[in-house]
Amino acid sequence: MISKKLDYTVIIIAVAIFLLLQLPYFTHIQYPFRLLGTWFHEMGHGLTALLVGGKFNYLEIYSNGGGVANITVSDKLLSISLTRAFTSAGGLLGPAIAGSFLIIAARSQKNAGILLRILTLVMLLSLIMWIRSFWGSIVLSGFVILFTAIMLLKNKKIVTITVLFLGLQCILSTYYQLDYLFTKQFERNGQIMISDTQNIATNTFGTYWLWVFVLLLVSFFMLWKSLRYYLKSYNY
Repeated sequence: MISKKLDYTVIIIAVAIFLLLQLPYFTHIQYPFRLLGTWFHEMGHGLTALLVGGKFNYLEIYSNGGGVANITVSDKLLSISLTRAFTSAGGLLGPAIAGSFLIIAARSQKNAGILLRILTLVMLLSLIMWIRSFWGSIVLSGFVILFTAIMLLKNKKIVTITVLFLGLQCILSTYYQLDYLFTKQFERNGQIMISDTQNIATNTFGTYWLWVFVLLLVSFFMLWKSLRYYLKSYNY
């Protein structure tokens, strides 16, 4: 039996992502990826709302990196309280879920190509159906063009690395928003709003910081499982 050699590409990309998202020297490179992280977050809210019987009205992404998913909750499938809790959690776990699928898909060049096409299509649909802000339209259009160009190159290695990079960026973006996760409330346009974690606590039980730890543990578990799947050696 021959064991496949460990692929260290994921480790190199993980370090590169960490540097790009942390070092002040790469501010201009960080910016579009921070907005992409916002898109994953807000899409998580919107798509979860649809799954629990509500409506996804529109999505906005702002130049400061913030965003909002305008949704309408419903008690068709669950109680209003549970619908609100699940919708809030969907935004916080959305990047980790998407990232896990991307990392798992990156193990196969064929699957990586399929998932990049799916992601590009979802971005295009979100531009048509939900995005209603200038910055959101500009950033998403840019990524759609970029991913389309990458696919047209027909270089499977580049496609695979792109998918892996996006998967890691998605999951790790959760840990770069700890200041928001540990926020009970914030101000937007002169109004005091409760955070997603506080909304979960209000509609279920416990405190917002308790749900922060729960969500971080779930995100870490998904990261660990997806990386373990990607890195594991197998036999012929």
